[in-house]
Amino acid sequence: MSAQPVRVALVFGGVSSEHEISCLTAGGVARAIDPSRFEVIGIGIAKDGRWLRIPLEDVKALKVVGGALPIVDPEYPEALVLRAAGGANVGTIDGTQLIDMQPFDVAFTLLHGPFGEDGTIQGMFEMLDIRYVGAGVAASAIGMDKDLMKRSMTAAGLPVAPWVAFPTSAWLRDKARIAEDIAELGYPVFVKPARGGSSVGISRADDPEQLEECVAAAQQFDPKVIVEKGLMGCREIEVAVLGGRGFEQPRASVPGEIILHAGRFYDFAAKYLPADEQVTLAIPAELDEDLTAAVRELAAHTFTVMNVEGLARVDLFVDSGGEVYVNELNTMPGFTATSMFPRLWQATGVEYPELVAELIELALDRPLGLR
Repeated sequence: MSAQPVRVALVFGGVSSEHEISCLTAGGVARAIDPSRFEVIGIGIAKDGRWLRIPLEDVKALKVVGGALPIVDPEYPEALVLRAAGGANVGTIDGTQLIDMQPFDVAFTLLHGPFGEDGTIQGMFEMLDIRYVGAGVAASAIGMDKDLMKRSMTAAGLPVAPWVAFPTSAWLRDKARIAEDIAELGYPVFVKPARGGSSVGISRADDPEQLEECVAAAQQFDPKVIVEKGLMGCREIEVAVLGGRGFEQPRASVPGEIILHAGRFYDFAAKYLPADEQVTLAIPAELDEDLTAAVRELAAHTFTVMNVEGLARVDLFVDSGGEVYVNELNTMPGFTATSMFPRLWQATGVEYPELVAELIELALDRPLGLR
């Protein structure tokens, strides 16, 4: 008699600016998951914040169509997640009734950005005693805020390039002083929402005249802005990391390199729109043996000291002298067809369905409560 499939709730969409990217990720995971091992329940979060029940086949259909990114259709019936003995249930709200209750064993949260990747939903799952894929509350929150992340990395002794961060209130109150601090970084600089991802709201300022416009663009997505020194001439290297089983060390993939065409940086279009051909992803990266070992070791060490669980993508810079810097840590990297995380593991010998299964197994192996 075969074992009962593990019941997995795929949670995706959300209210952040990365809603569409989350839907792309959900479609990729739903198409890759092994139906003989896993029974999938689709839970989409609409842009207005409502939780909705979505049939698996509709989740699988989420992809770029005619250049348009997918979203969670708000017309699906509303859902409610409840704590239950030995697990959790999700039900459908039908008027004043709660119907079609289904238990599930683990939540696969495919939310990117604020209110999903930042410890908020992880805290909810902790309170409901629900196992979930990925980093815990603290690591998720710190990993989402690029300023807090760099502070933590610096405190842990990781090599991090200089940056300046500030809230909108400080910018309005003392713009001249902040601009002086930014000038000390040296132009060009990259201006980003502190708690965003997928390169949404990021722009490059080549001189002080462009700075104010770039800050305003980032503030559209987050009142807290981070300005990073532009490490020009550096190679952009990414490594995918998986948590170890039990007391094993985390596992690092082969490194990949983002090779940008002239005049570009790794923006939203380059990442997610197939028609954009301004970037090449070299997997594996052409690094010598010693440098390959160094970036893999640093990525795994970053994962450990930042107390991450499950998965992460570690983005690094390598300068012309071979010095390696940690740029940032992404605790819920994308799983789209063009995403680095699954492609790096595929190049390391772990195919997409196997990778999805491993992440679910890691979540199931993790104890509930404080750890």
